[in-house]
Amino acid sequence: MEFTIYQSLEILAEYGLEQSKQQYLENKSKKVIVGMSGGVDSSVAALVLKLQGYEVYGMFMKNWEEEIDGVCPAEDDYQDVINVCEHIDVPYYSINFAKEYKENVFDHFLKGYKEGRTPNPDILCNREIKFKVFFEHAMKLGADYLATGHYCQRVDRDGNSYLVKGNDSNKDQTYFLYTMKEEVLKNVLFPIGAIEKPIVRKIAQDFELSTSKKKDSTGICFIGERNFKNFISDYIQSTKGNFVDLEGNVLGQHDGHPFYTKGQRKGLGIGGPGGPYFVSHKNINENEVVLCSGEENPALYSMDLAASDVSWVGQGPSCYPYKCFAKNRYRQEDQVCTIESFQDGILRVTFDEPQRAVTEEQSIVFYDGDVCLGGAIIKEVGPSLLELSNNKQASHQTSFS
Repeated sequence: MEFTIYQSLEILAEYGLEQSKQQYLENKSKKVIVGMSGGVDSSVAALVLKLQGYEVYGMFMKNWEEEIDGVCPAEDDYQDVINVCEHIDVPYYSINFAKEYKENVFDHFLKGYKEGRTPNPDILCNREIKFKVFFEHAMKLGADYLATGHYCQRVDRDGNSYLVKGNDSNKDQTYFLYTMKEEVLKNVLFPIGAIEKPIVRKIAQDFELSTSKKKDSTGICFIGERNFKNFISDYIQSTKGNFVDLEGNVLGQHDGHPFYTKGQRKGLGIGGPGGPYFVSHKNINENEVVLCSGEENPALYSMDLAASDVSWVGQGPSCYPYKCFAKNRYRQEDQVCTIESFQDGILRVTFDEPQRAVTEEQSIVFYDGDVCLGGAIIKEVGPSLLELSNNKQASHQTSFS
């Protein structure tokens, strides 16, 4: 599949990806290695790069060796990569990072769950694999850029590179990329970050890519969509314990605290008056999962947190307190917050509005408008609104006793 320069520029413009002839000619001397997963996003990313004039190579990362339910997902995904690359006429390769993934991502993921926390493997994978060992490998092969199918953008301004939200607000993935450093970002391309998902699908269909109708993956990074409890049970030995309410009354029995996370409703198997139950928190030492009744229960809400493992894309704030926006989970609307302080590696953050089900070991990611500043790992969540109310009542009673 070859195109003249004028055909390429016309095609790009049709999909809202206008490019000048001069930029196309400059791109001709640049080598780009595309991280291809076998999905539609990275497939279209490779095609767009070729239309933009780059010398494009597809690279498939195999990060998981074991079969799951008798199936090796990597084999099917790599075949999709082969089909797409041969169709658009770009060379392709495969590289195995299974050892690095297990040691630097999956083992950390398991450790967190065993300790009752909820780490995010996708963020770990981006930090340790895609934009570390894979990026380094691409540079050693002489690439000018590494490219991925992420929905985000790199904006170069005043000699700096900024990580900016993708134009499709429903698909923006900067939350998962906040650990990327500017020195890496300047050599990374996000070819589909400026267009929306329906356009990506249309490009794939118009060019008859074999992945055009492939379902988006929403499972654990490189493991796929599996029953989480069944999967994790193969790696974690857990002990049954009690579901209890906020007063400590036993409501039923759970399968092991690692299988539950704050705010969870599904899979509890507990009913009763007062609305559905949600996980409020866990008492790890007692192997108890504490439930509260009702989606708006004040036990689910908090106003502040402490976070560590801080990672700024660029320099980060120059002074504190610092007012900005933040997300403490993916797809959350931007929340107004204040980074009160940054001392001894710990960020202290307060929010203007109560936050629901803030979870230890998840990430809080900071924004200045559409620019992703960086983020950190949540280590401690402040008292819930219920606890604050109880403390206030106790203080009031003490004052007048």
